[in-house]
Amino acid sequence: MSARLSTLNATTATTSATNKKDDLARSFRLCTADGIVAMPIVTMSLPVNVFITALVTKAFVLPKPAIGLLTAMPFIANFLQIFAAPFIARWRPPKTVTVTAACIHLVLWIMLGVGLPWIPRADAAVAARWLILWFFISSCFAAVSGVSWNSWVQEWVPARLRGKYFSRRNAYLQFSTLAFLFFAGWTLAHWDYAIAAFQLVIGVSCFVRIYSIYWQWIAPTRSLPRATAPVLSLREQFQVLQRSRSFLLFIVFGSVWSFAANCFGPFYHVFMFEQLNFSAFDVGILSTLTALGGALALPAWGRLLDRFGNKPVMTFALITWQLQNFLWCFITPANRELLYGMWVFGGLTSACFILGQFTLLLRLLPVEAKNLAIGLNLAVTSLVAAVAPIIGGGVLQWALARWSDDLAVYHVCFLLQPLLSLIAAGILLRVHEPAAGSLTMVFGAMRNIRTLGGVLGLDFLINYVFYRAPSKRR
Repeated sequence: MSARLSTLNATTATTSATNKKDDLARSFRLCTADGIVAMPIVTMSLPVNVFITALVTKAFVLPKPAIGLLTAMPFIANFLQIFAAPFIARWRPPKTVTVTAACIHLVLWIMLGVGLPWIPRADAAVAARWLILWFFISSCFAAVSGVSWNSWVQEWVPARLRGKYFSRRNAYLQFSTLAFLFFAGWTLAHWDYAIAAFQLVIGVSCFVRIYSIYWQWIAPTRSLPRATAPVLSLREQFQVLQRSRSFLLFIVFGSVWSFAANCFGPFYHVFMFEQLNFSAFDVGILSTLTALGGALALPAWGRLLDRFGNKPVMTFALITWQLQNFLWCFITPANRELLYGMWVFGGLTSACFILGQFTLLLRLLPVEAKNLAIGLNLAVTSLVAAVAPIIGGGVLQWALARWSDDLAVYHVCFLLQPLLSLIAAGILLRVHEPAAGSLTMVFGAMRNIRTLGGVLGLDFLINYVFYRAPSKRR
């Protein structure tokens, strides 16, 4: 009798293990398919991309302060979701939150597509109010969906498989983003930025997003067992942060860098549309070149970061990247072809800087106060990133109204990013980098960097899962 029970238990355990393995494999397939078809609407939700820039400069010619305020909305949403996250986490499991927020986000995009013809094109002030309000609401749900998706994935993907799986998934997502950039750029330029062209891009993106949400919902994910650890009180965690000088200095560096990248960063695309007469397809080609350069260079940069450390390599990448950005101060319609090489070089160097920024943050996070540290870093940099384009838009509008040479105004404004970035590099060099990192995957820490990917032209980073497998040392 006991032998029969033992055999039955062994058979049941084997069947259960097989079912878990099958469910995990199916969840992997659905998660990859979900990411591929989600990229169009996720890319359009960035603060700066081909679609949004064409919308506010071609379909609706918004004033520069309005463009700056609209660009700030995703960063404001990143900041606000920090306070909402604890309540949302207690409301429902991450998977339910992800699907619910994604559905509302999808409905908002459908509403925009249907309502575009009713937004007055002749009244820029009214159009700006409607578009900014809509972008703020949709950005809030995009932020909630993104953070909860990251928490959900971390629940069911085994640590031993994360590196292999996400590296493969990231590659598929890069090709999906490039395909969308080609499609959106060609459609808008071919149809001469008609409202119907914008509706077509939105319609296709929303249609494939339905499959993405459905695949998320039916994925048979199973939560992994969690290890429990003692939690410090909030006061003790603040004390830990106060002693973490390098981490606090890293926040200062991140704030300076966020202001530098976001103050006039959104207006590089506007400059190309308005001053250089680039079409949406041309800008799409540039974004594609940047994404390709970044995607191809990431593995090589990763090896350099592992060998020489994050701080020196990423500082070198930041300085070389920003030195070539001084060329923006000399770009005119006569030499605009220089931008093709500049965007490729920008993709190569910025990929190293962004990867190094993530891995250095992981090394600096105090493990005893990890969640508080992530929240503080995200809150401070989100506020700076939100204020920067509002200031930049106001300054640009003021200057353009007082000087007749629009090119010269843009050229002077474009001095700010490389100059402030070089100051940020000096701050970065003062950060002490520990010998080894201790965390394997921290999604929330990358929320602002992902959002900033649109400003930098690295659109594929918005849904990129950063994972560094622990090195095996003998």
